[in-house]
Amino acid sequence: MYADIYDKIKIDPEFQILVKQRRKFSLILTSIILSIYFSFILTLAYAPSVFAAPIYEGSVTSLGIVVGISIILISFTLTGIYVQKANTDFDTRLNKLKDDLGVKHD
Repeated sequence: MYADIYDKIKIDPEFQILVKQRRKFSLILTSIILSIYFSFILTLAYAPSVFAAPIYEGSVTSLGIVVGISIILISFTLTGIYVQKANTDFDTRLNKLKDDLGVKHD
């Protein structure tokens, strides 16, 4: 029973388009965060003095701390962007596809 439903959904052209778009979107967001993270690590490895500099004259907080916290915040933001897109676009389209094929969903 479920195999028939899965087969119907998998061969549907709209579902295949949805999968490609979702994969592309997630790969873009993944590429963004990985490039930011590895840039941070490479800068830390090859030019640590950049991050050792204080954020302003007389400050005890270094630029590395600010950049590190920024990377964490960017990660949360990108995760939020993906969740928003998934909840509003991807899930809506998938539920419409299930309705069109007569499949029950939550």
